[in-house]
Amino acid sequence: MQEEVNQKTVALSIRTTKLTGKVLAAALGKVVRALQKHHRKALTPQGRQSVKKLMNHYGGKSAMPYVGAPKDFDRIAKEFHVDYAFHKVSPGHYLLFFKANQADAITAAFQKYSAKVLNKEQDKASILGQLRKFTEQIRTQAKEKQRTREAVKDGR
Repeated sequence: MQEEVNQKTVALSIRTTKLTGKVLAAALGKVVRALQKHHRKALTPQGRQSVKKLMNHYGGKSAMPYVGAPKDFDRIAKEFHVDYAFHKVSPGHYLLFFKANQADAITAAFQKYSAKVLNKEQDKASILGQLRKFTEQIRTQAKEKQRTREAVKDGR
């Protein structure tokens, strides 16, 4: 195993000595650009963020009114990888800021959000209605009592 590692390092050193200065400079330049790109990407926040951070991003921004709890929208927006921010206008009313180039993703997220909200309201039955239904079921059931006797063992 050690011999194999030594052979590979020797082969690598021979290959690198054959490289010319221009090729080596180009390879190092690519590595530096890749590291810079990764560093820039790590610095730009993604997903939900403050309005100030979102405005620091490059490109145009758009806004639309939003009524409801922001947490409900957060779950769906994560699926679409959207950069957005909420600004509170009044209790329960917000302005949703997002990048203009992500308008398609925002509309898709809103479609899914609105479908979820509409289904949630339709599926929710009233508690009093459920209670009445269960009381009717209990009344219609015949009361059956089983009387059992415990077996008495000798020696007690």
